[in-house]
Amino acid sequence: MIQAFLDYLEIEKKYSPHTVLAYKNDLERFERFCKEVYEVDDLRVVSYVQVRAWVIELVDSGISNRSVNRKTSSLRSFYNFLQKTGDVSVHPLAKHKSLKMQRQVHTPFTEAEVTEALRLLGKGDDFEAVRNHLIVSLFYATGIRRSELIGIQLESMDLVKKTIKIKGKRNKERLVLLLPFVEEVLDKYLTKRKEVVLERGESPYLFLTKRGVKVYETLVYRIINSYFSRVSSKVKKSPHMLRHAFATHLLNHGASLNSVKELLGHESLAATQVYTHNDLEEIKKVFNMAHPRGSK
Repeated sequence: MIQAFLDYLEIEKKYSPHTVLAYKNDLERFERFCKEVYEVDDLRVVSYVQVRAWVIELVDSGISNRSVNRKTSSLRSFYNFLQKTGDVSVHPLAKHKSLKMQRQVHTPFTEAEVTEALRLLGKGDDFEAVRNHLIVSLFYATGIRRSELIGIQLESMDLVKKTIKIKGKRNKERLVLLLPFVEEVLDKYLTKRKEVVLERGESPYLFLTKRGVKVYETLVYRIINSYFSRVSSKVKKSPHMLRHAFATHLLNHGASLNSVKELLGHESLAATQVYTHNDLEEIKKVFNMAHPRGSK
C-alpha cells in the first residue's frame, strides 16, 4: 500500500524524489510504531487511537511541532489516497488538529549585505571561487530555489535570449532572466568549467564540483552560509534567505506582488506573501509617500 501511494506521488503528482523520500520515511516510521506498540500489521485497520499515540511519542522525542505536523500531514495524505482507492472507508485522522506553532519570521539579507558578499566572491579567480560567485549571483538575481539551481542543465540556457528554463515544483517550467551582472560571471564560469570537464568528462548540469559531478544540496548550503557569515549577523543564512531577499528587494523597489509571484514560481499570492518581507522602515516610507495626507 505504501509503495502504491509513493508511486502515485511520483508519477501522477510529480513530486520530487526528495519529497517522496520524506513521505516514505514518515509512513515507514508510523508502520513500525503500529507493529511494535499495537501489533497492527495492516495500516488499513488503524484508528485514531494509534495515530494519537504516535503523535504523543513524536512530541516526547523532542522534535518540533512543525516536524510533527509535517509527519501527520504525510499520514493524512496517505489515508486520503486509501479512501480514493476504496481501501479504507473511515479516515483515522478526520478529527485530528495540527499542533500549534509559533510562526518564525526570518529577516532576509539586506541589499548592503548581498552587495558585500558579491564583492568578496568577486575576488576569487579559481574554478570553485567563480562557481560560488555565480551561484550567489543567480540566487539573488532570479530567486530560484536550491533544488532548481542544482537541476539547471546546459541545454536549458539560451545565452542569446538571456534566459534559463527552470524546472520547478511538480515539473512546472518557467523562464528566468539573466541580468548583465550574472552574464559576466556566467561567461567566466563557463570558461573555467570547460577545463574541469576536459579532465573529468562532460556533464549535462551547469553547476559542478571540481571533480566534475553535479553539485549537491549540502554543498550549496555551505557556500551560502560561509560567505554570508562574513557579512551578516543574522541567525539564518541559507539559499532560501537569498530567495527571500530577492522577493523583498523587488517589492521594496516597486515591483507588484503578482509579478514577484510569477518570478518565484508560486501558484498563489498567499504563498508569495509568506515568502516576502517588507521591513517596517520601508513600509513607513512608502506609506508616507503614497498617502494623500502623508509627509511629503
